[in-house]
Amino acid sequence: MKRYCGISPLGRSRAGGERYPSRVPRKPTLSPSKITTYLACPVKYKWTYVDDRGRWYLRSKSYYSFGTTLHKVLERFHDAGDTGVTTTDEVLAAYEESWIDAGYGSAEEMAEAFGEGRQILERHVSEAITRPPEAKTIYVERQFRHDLGPFALLGRVDRVDEYPDGTLEIVDYKSGRQEVLEDEVRTDIAMSCYQLLLRRKFPDRPVRARIIALRTGSNAAAALSDEELDEFERDIIALGQEILTEDYPELIPVFKPICTHCDFLPLCRKHPDFEEL
Repeated sequence: MKRYCGISPLGRSRAGGERYPSRVPRKPTLSPSKITTYLACPVKYKWTYVDDRGRWYLRSKSYYSFGTTLHKVLERFHDAGDTGVTTTDEVLAAYEESWIDAGYGSAEEMAEAFGEGRQILERHVSEAITRPPEAKTIYVERQFRHDLGPFALLGRVDRVDEYPDGTLEIVDYKSGRQEVLEDEVRTDIAMSCYQLLLRRKFPDRPVRARIIALRTGSNAAAALSDEELDEFERDIIALGQEILTEDYPELIPVFKPICTHCDFLPLCRKHPDFEEL
């Protein structure tokens, strides 16, 4: 009889013969963040997701705090069920309540970021209120899951809009970008993952992805064909198997341009074979 962690699928007997429910191994999960981290640097993936020692080196980042704050407010604004955040004044009040101050180097830096965030939200809300709605928002901050065999692919989308012709549009906010081009949306791994997740959940619906640069309002959309999504799915499965079977303890860190600003550089410097350029 097959056993998991030394426990029979029937479970271990309690006093009196009663048995615990069977213990089944949890399927591994991968997300766009995990995938892009691995592609950028397998050692960074190790310190972020595999080796617990990495968590002691993580530092708060002001751009994470800024982006998370804006996402939280926009989630409430576009959520039809949140009737308390529908006007510019209500959005700005929610912004003050949601503000995350971690990671800023000084009070002046934080004040400048706070002012910029107000401007971003005022413009976004003004455009949303004055522009006739082409579509209705059906999901905000929604996680989707698709089983890919060796692992499950997870993705949390900022927003999904439904158009009158049945098209589902994934909307992704970027707080650090000034401009977005269609080709950038088409080749973005995260946006491709989101399209795959929605197409597998809604196979009879057209799906496209849109990125909005919050600082400027610049945006672009792209859609992958069924053939492109099938190919992408095969590539993700192959890449996922590589990620899950990588021999992380034996990885030798290699210096890259991203190392300069990486939280884990002190850890990599401890490796005897690591050489900085």
